[in-house]
Amino acid sequence: MDLTAPYVPDLESIPAGLDLPAEIRRLKAERRAVLLAHYYQEPEIQDLADFVGDSLQLSQQAAKADADVIAFCGVHFMAETAKILNPAKRVVIPDMDAGCSLADRCPADYFEQWLKQYPDHDVVSYINCSVGVKALSTVICTSSNAVRVVESLPKERKIVFAPDRHLGKWVMKQTGRDMVLFPGFCIVHEQFTAKRLAALKAQHPEAKLIAHPECDATVSQLADFVGSTAALLNYVAKDSAKAFIVATEAGILHQMRQRRPEAELIPAPADSGCNCSLCPYMKLNNLEKLYLCLRDLKPEIHLDETVRLKALKPLERMLALG
Repeated sequence: MDLTAPYVPDLESIPAGLDLPAEIRRLKAERRAVLLAHYYQEPEIQDLADFVGDSLQLSQQAAKADADVIAFCGVHFMAETAKILNPAKRVVIPDMDAGCSLADRCPADYFEQWLKQYPDHDVVSYINCSVGVKALSTVICTSSNAVRVVESLPKERKIVFAPDRHLGKWVMKQTGRDMVLFPGFCIVHEQFTAKRLAALKAQHPEAKLIAHPECDATVSQLADFVGSTAALLNYVAKDSAKAFIVATEAGILHQMRQRRPEAELIPAPADSGCNCSLCPYMKLNNLEKLYLCLRDLKPEIHLDETVRLKALKPLERMLALG
């Protein structure tokens, strides 16, 4: 990523009273841009997107994007993934500071040194990591396909799983495979505790608790269902329960409300004391920055080609698994 001349959004250059949704639609057409948004984005961004999904779905969409420009409303590792898969396309993101606590806790240079302890291990890296970490990996996974990815490796192979320790523990339980876990975690999902969720379940005995596998194992064990962001959404859409306690980033509630408007959706309380958990990085993107991003085609993702090609192989291996 080229940060030699960081782009600073000039919010004051936006005319007063500008119809931002209309201008974003106009610029999308003018730029031949496709707008991809993660489920954790603000509702107004999700409603403008050409496709809304989780990390796996967005990777698949990025791989087949028929556009000159990919505007990625998510965090920077997602935009990097789009660039890895589409080197000839311009990939832009509304705010380059939209990072990821998981990715930031596993810098590539540190990870490379850490891996020297495990020279005979395959490296399964969760997609929530930098392009540099992907380049050091055998295969990439998402929370949607992590079990399938690990099961695709020969049983005799030793495995390092990085960077999320909670997802790694959950995959170990599902597969029976022993793995070395990098000690990373997500600052949003780390805040959910079994104690607070058990108290909430007691207050809402009719509600089903659904949780993302980035949560601690004590939360996963308490949950009625554990799954990726997309799997949680599908569960709410199809299950007959009338109330759900949702232990993941609260942005997903927008899509859940569209699928089940009559259901009661209760965001899981964070241990910090707030009523819901929001990813501060995801929420850095907004309509104003998206408009400027499409207008100026900045900030743009740039990758070292040698690193990109190394990162491409484990990503393609994942995508080939479906």
